Amino acid sequence: MSILWILLILFVGGVVAWISEAINKQLPRWLALSSVILAMLPLVSLMDGGDDISSAWLSSLNTAWIPSLGIQFSLAVDGLSLLLIGLTGFLGIISIASAWEEINSRVGFFYFNLLWTLAGVVGVFTAVDLFLFFFFWEVMLIPMYFIIAIWGHENRKYAATKFFLFTQATGMLLLMSLLGLAYFNWKATGVLSFAYEDLLAVDLAGDVERWLMLGFFVAFATKLPSVPFHSWLPDAHSQAPTAGSVLLAGVLLKTGAYGLIRFTLPLFPNASSEFTPVALTLAVISILYCAKLALAQTDLKRLIAYTSVSHMGFVLLGIYAWNLIGLQGAVMTMLAHGLSAAALFSLAGGLQGRLHTRDLRKMGGFWLASPKMAVTAMFFSIAALGMPGLGNFVGEFLSLLGVFSVSVSAAAIAALGMILAAVYSLWVMQAVFQGESTATSGLQDLNRREMLAYGAMMFGLLVMGFFPNLFLVFSDSAISGLLSLDQLVAVAKGRW
Repeated sequence: MSILWILLILFVGGVVAWISEAINKQLPRWLALSSVILAMLPLVSLMDGGDDISSAWLSSLNTAWIPSLGIQFSLAVDGLSLLLIGLTGFLGIISIASAWEEINSRVGFFYFNLLWTLAGVVGVFTAVDLFLFFFFWEVMLIPMYFIIAIWGHENRKYAATKFFLFTQATGMLLLMSLLGLAYFNWKATGVLSFAYEDLLAVDLAGDVERWLMLGFFVAFATKLPSVPFHSWLPDAHSQAPTAGSVLLAGVLLKTGAYGLIRFTLPLFPNASSEFTPVALTLAVISILYCAKLALAQTDLKRLIAYTSVSHMGFVLLGIYAWNLIGLQGAVMTMLAHGLSAAALFSLAGGLQGRLHTRDLRKMGGFWLASPKMAVTAMFFSIAALGMPGLGNFVGEFLSLLGVFSVSVSAAAIAALGMILAAVYSLWVMQAVFQGESTATSGLQDLNRREMLAYGAMMFGLLVMGFFPNLFLVFSDSAISGLLSLDQLVAVAKGRW
């Protein structure tokens, strides 16, 4: 029941926030903030072991939804989804703080879309009926489209349309693949079911498994995103409002990685094993190619967007290592990147709001004018480049260590991405805060609300860096359970 309460609070809170604008324009902000905080309270009981600690799931809910089609309203939480729901709630609060002063038109409708995006993401992380999973997959995309299209910047309609087309087209591939999977399960057992546990047992022929796996992989790799499915992301990030960028980078990208871990490899183990060399190649290309593209950008938000694609390449690398170390590295990278990327996009949005430009060529010498912002930007830039002692280093190190047992060459080439990360991170610091001073009169430094939000994210990255086991212990049982499935033994044998 804890999961259902989280979803209901977010869905209902969004509607109430929308309606409340008629009473007071400030009320939707406070209602949205209260809704997210209230929705995250049930996580405390789940962290203590949930409903049944002897079960594979910490908490679960299963009831009939469309029984004639074998569709159940099935939700469940294990350690992996618990971590990602916690990240979602935390960054939901950060996104509300980012929008507090930036969003001044149609405020109620904005927070309605924000809360429904969060609810859709929580649904994705908890659905164990694949039709219900697809339902939540669509729910989280539509409100994000409105956030970009209505409250975005100069080319917002183009960016929102591109985001929608990429995600909807690949979403249709996902739908066709899961319908095909359910069909072959029905053909083998005579029972129509979309339940995760039932579909895990489906024995597919070689070509059928390959095609169905590709449908899942393309949908999730687009959301991750990975080269060559990444081109929607820089446009969406550069045109989205700050809160939209925080949600995109910190939360929505993680749904793609979660889908690969939870569904693609377990459901299609043999095809995934064959596909491992291709996946590792795409991961390495994403890391290096997008790091190179980042160095060519003059738009600050586009630069950070390309670095996000590069860092998410380490997630793909760890996933297709398909061993405990690699998967733990992927999870830690997801969590750490969620905080560091959200902070960098929030800083970029703050600069744009103050300077009315994202052009790096019009920035410089801001260190003396805004020292708090400069120090904060340096911290998150250092985190992004993988400084030991911070969460990003732990995640990327474990991902590389895990993939080393699968492909030495993939690990060695991907490690070059950490060098490029240092180059573009330090270059941004030089371009924005050092060098020749530009007109900085009236450049406002970070206020208390902003410092509180950044301080919380700094604290999170430091805890991940120095005490990673606090997070790894939650995902360990979930990942070990996936790895213990007999049909997954072959996946770890995929070679570069």
